[in-house]
Amino acid sequence: MIAIDTSDKRPLYEQILERFKELIALNVLPKDEKLPSVRTLAMELSINPNTIQRAYAELEREGYIYSVKGRGNFVADISNMLPQRQAKFYSELDELLAKAEGYSLSGEMVMKHISEFFKLSE
Repeated sequence: MIAIDTSDKRPLYEQILERFKELIALNVLPKDEKLPSVRTLAMELSINPNTIQRAYAELEREGYIYSVKGRGNFVADISNMLPQRQAKFYSELDELLAKAEGYSLSGEMVMKHISEFFKLSE
């Protein structure tokens, strides 16, 4: 479920954070699903429990999970976050399109690539 990439230059907690966000957004981890305990996940990944705790704290701060005292951490209902996530996506897409323009990629070339991507995804 969660894997650490030792060649990734990002801190471990960021890798964990991003992977959980991805799993939650894709509904691999559905609403109200219990997450592994900090200790269990730390042992599984062979990393310091504080690293997991930091990732969980950030996930909770961003609204991806909630904690229940004495019971653990659970996946939150993120359906209300969809407009925010879409806005962030479009902002990032605008940045990528500006880069594409800087690399002399035409709109036609970019659209062709996008079409091919979605054909592969089907």
